[in-house]
Amino acid sequence: MSRPFVVAVASEKGGVGKTTIATNLAVYLKALREDLPVTIASFDNHFSVDQMFALGPRSDKTVAGLFEDVSPAELATLGQYGVQYIASTRRLQPPSSPPAWLRQRLHSAALDGILILDTRPILDWFTEAALLAADLVLVPIKDRASLVNASALQQVLTAVDRADQLWLLPSLVDCRARLNAEVRVHEFLAYAARERDYQVLDTYISKSPKVESLASGFSSRLRPVLTHARNTAVHGQFKRLAEFVLTRFDAVPDDEHGRQAGLTQDVFTNIAAGHRRRLVLECPLCCRQSLAEDGHFYFDMRSRRRGFIHPGCFKQIAGDLSLYDVDDSDDAESLDNTVALTIDGPGLVGPECRLTVHLCDTDGELLESEEIELNGRKSLVESLEMITGRPLDMTYRELILMNSSATYVDTQLADDAYRSFVLRRRQVARTLRDAGLF
Repeated sequence: MSRPFVVAVASEKGGVGKTTIATNLAVYLKALREDLPVTIASFDNHFSVDQMFALGPRSDKTVAGLFEDVSPAELATLGQYGVQYIASTRRLQPPSSPPAWLRQRLHSAALDGILILDTRPILDWFTEAALLAADLVLVPIKDRASLVNASALQQVLTAVDRADQLWLLPSLVDCRARLNAEVRVHEFLAYAARERDYQVLDTYISKSPKVESLASGFSSRLRPVLTHARNTAVHGQFKRLAEFVLTRFDAVPDDEHGRQAGLTQDVFTNIAAGHRRRLVLECPLCCRQSLAEDGHFYFDMRSRRRGFIHPGCFKQIAGDLSLYDVDDSDDAESLDNTVALTIDGPGLVGPECRLTVHLCDTDGELLESEEIELNGRKSLVESLEMITGRPLDMTYRELILMNSSATYVDTQLADDAYRSFVLRRRQVARTLRDAGLF
């Protein structure tokens, strides 16, 4: 794969074993498949990842760089047991982008193999970003409270139609504990979770004094179960957990990703450096690479961000914008018009921001305008936030331009076509200003 397979270990409840699961899973994955790159990072501030995997002096490149302009591959350092890790930091500041931005960031990362994200015991920006970026979400549950809290994580994934990626894992379970003579605690947790329509792993992680002692002692180094507790039941449980993750990893086809990566590199070598500046590699709706096929070009005036929207995704956006009958694809794509979106931020027009869609002809002249209601259009809001690179409630005045017809990337970014777009962009902006619409 040309992007990492992301595994998020998440729970709103503390003390359920998130970090123990994340760190040991990394070790077992590497042990079961030595040639597979495994990387781990933590959004929490307890430095457990560093204490298990760090070799030599502390790296000055921390997980904070993941939310800046540093490539994830540059942040990863080879650590103990062959696992790559990204150094932790005491304070993390969320970027101005929406949480879905991290998925876009990681999907364009030159980082192979599996990336494990250990999250905080709270559903904040970082935990939500990890959930949205993940290909697989493991939620440890040890009691009724952690089971109830799992619903908040499920809601985040359900909103983006990826609830099937969430799996519950009974964790830190005392195998001797029973609710009655017939029902053990971990059996009840699994039964109660399935009653709530959760997916539950067939294995669990036992509570073990031996495993708990690996995080204590005179040394600051944390020891993995694989090397220091192989005589416990937890050893076999982690092996089964790692095998489950590898099964999910192997189920993802990588030929498409490799093909897209190669085509993306070809595109970059064929277009001018100035036209590549601020070029976003992923579609703002589905967050998958968009440079390997034809797409609808977009440009954000404030940030100068530019990119392409897959034709299928553009139909969905066009439907939310009430542009035209999206079922009539021939007429829709034959129009060589420009779609202009103006966003007036909150405070300018009221407590909520206002979105207006304008359709302009090939000369940049205004054909029609319509204000669009944003309530209930979550996918549209998230797409606009990915295009602008900031939440809509932080916008002031925005102007986004989209081509209504799809073109190939190298065709659109060729010198003549791009100069033509720049002229049309200026004419559209001038027309909207003269009409008092921007």
